Amino acid sequence: MTTNLPFSQACENNKAPILERLREVFEGPGKVLEVGTGTGQHAVHFAKAMPHLQWQPTDHPDAAHIARPRLQQAALPNVLPMIELDVGNSHWPVDSFRWVFSANTAHIMAWNEVEQMFHHIGERLPKDGAFCLYGPFNHQGQFSSDSNRQFDQHLRARAPHMGIRDLEDLSALAEAVGLILAANYAMPANNRLLVFSH
Repeated sequence: MTTNLPFSQACENNKAPILERLREVFEGPGKVLEVGTGTGQHAVHFAKAMPHLQWQPTDHPDAAHIARPRLQQAALPNVLPMIELDVGNSHWPVDSFRWVFSANTAHIMAWNEVEQMFHHIGERLPKDGAFCLYGPFNHQGQFSSDSNRQFDQHLRARAPHMGIRDLEDLSALAEAVGLILAANYAMPANNRLLVFSH
């Protein structure tokens, strides 16, 4: 077994509490589109725990190779082949899915990419589906913790287009494509899981 796979400690720490909430949302069969698969740790953990789902991993063309070794090693029957997805592109290579999951992406993407993500998901999400977005978020421009404030400064020093997003701004994007913020779960380490649905 390969042990030197790309690894995220944050994924390892948060996968159990996220799964607990996703079980409540992804309660029936269907395909889950994961936007930003990263190391593949979430994909493997969630697909193994919820065999009633088909898990569709995707990532930016520059990053899609990172998860492939872990996904190949796991060889789970309900994980589909990785798709390269640039959320800012007007054409998405995926059309049908019931659910969407994305973790720690909105603060990495440029704002126009976040807008495109909501636009494309809103266009395709069925009435009985949901979009689950995990990460740190601000409320009315205020940081929820000093650690999130420091994280935001770190992000903006890396690239000016990055930064922790505001809940109200994300809700406005959702409403523009016919979605509402149906649930807002507090998660460990000052993160939240937002659930958008029709």
